[in-house]
Amino acid sequence: MFGLIGNIGPWELVLVLVIVLVIFGPGKLPKVGESLGKALSSFKKAREDDEEVTESDSNKEK
Repeated sequence: MFGLIGNIGPWELVLVLVIVLVIFGPGKLPKVGESLGKALSSFKKAREDDEEVTESDSNKEK
């Protein structure tokens, strides 16, 4: 399914975290995490809202 990603192990995850730390620095890392969390929660809310709309549309057709 995710052919490009492959299996991500603990060493790959550590490498990604080190790269993120080098790019953003330790001072901005909490802000990056906070904005990432907000983005994920808004994505989850939008997905749930879309599922509700899809269910209500399918119930109207019946």
